[in-house]
Amino acid sequence: MKRQILLLLAFAAILCACKPVEKESFTIKKGVNIAHWLSQSGARGEARAAYFTSEDISRIAEWGFDHVRIPIDEMQMFHEDGTKDDEAFSLLHAALDECGRQGLRAIVDLHILRSHYFIADVRPLFTEASAQEAFYQCWRDISSELKDYPVSMVAYELMNEPVADDPEDWNRIATACYNVVRELEKDRIIVIGSNMWQSFDTVEQLALPKGDPNIILSFHYYHPMELTHYQASWTEYRDLEETVSYPGEVIPGGSVYNLDRFLSEFGRVKAVGDAMGIPVYCGEYGVLANPVNEEQRYRWLEDMNAAFDRLSIARSVWCWQEGPGGFGILSPSGIDTRMIEILTK
Repeated sequence: MKRQILLLLAFAAILCACKPVEKESFTIKKGVNIAHWLSQSGARGEARAAYFTSEDISRIAEWGFDHVRIPIDEMQMFHEDGTKDDEAFSLLHAALDECGRQGLRAIVDLHILRSHYFIADVRPLFTEASAQEAFYQCWRDISSELKDYPVSMVAYELMNEPVADDPEDWNRIATACYNVVRELEKDRIIVIGSNMWQSFDTVEQLALPKGDPNIILSFHYYHPMELTHYQASWTEYRDLEETVSYPGEVIPGGSVYNLDRFLSEFGRVKAVGDAMGIPVYCGEYGVLANPVNEEQRYRWLEDMNAAFDRLSIARSVWCWQEGPGGFGILSPSGIDTRMIEILTK
């Protein structure tokens, strides 16, 4: 009898050893952008290190977010001669390591290139072969730093908000960059955004690689701009004085925005993703904090998230801490608890 039991145990052990191990997938739903840290900031040294810490990551996880999107700029991560900035990469590694400990996933987003800034008039990325090669080399170097993180935890976003006059220029460069990353990491999740600031209405023009389930289609959404960028100093709405309305007609004689419109416009993106069998992700959405439009702001966030939930679209709000502009969950006046409740419910 004893021998029979031992044989059964041995057989069970063999079965367990032969059973394929399921890979954990890169599954996300509710996230937050870590803006103005390794991107769009002149802070360096102690000031940069103190801007986003392990305590911040812990809070983000405790509140119920499941991932962060981390914008990084070429100018911060690489010196002009193309060599890596060790301090910047050390900060990125420390953040990703802490995300792993806290159960958060992360999207590393190459936000601004020396050859492409989404608000610049001149974008050499689309006209100069040397700029394109420098872009691809950024990803070779980023991959060499991050390739050991589990594919279930860290994803790569090739570039933020491409602005190509001809959508085929972005298709050509995005495909080439995708091929560079895919040669290095065959299973890494790659996030690819639509042209013209990752607009929802350009996704049909985006040529995505076929047959690769490890791609996420990304878009951004800040409409209506009269509300989301009310009196923003860098926009045409800087002198807007009237209180805007939401939902409904945003300004007298203006367009109507509501949940139904979000469902319709997001649905266009979802249809493209569904046709290709890949997830859809709204990598940025947000609205400026302004006491004049406070209630409209919260209502807009509620409807945005309702639309995302109904269409099963993952998203990442802009942004964690208030930098220029005032989009943040965390601001000089404290933590916006109502915003957190809307975003994480």
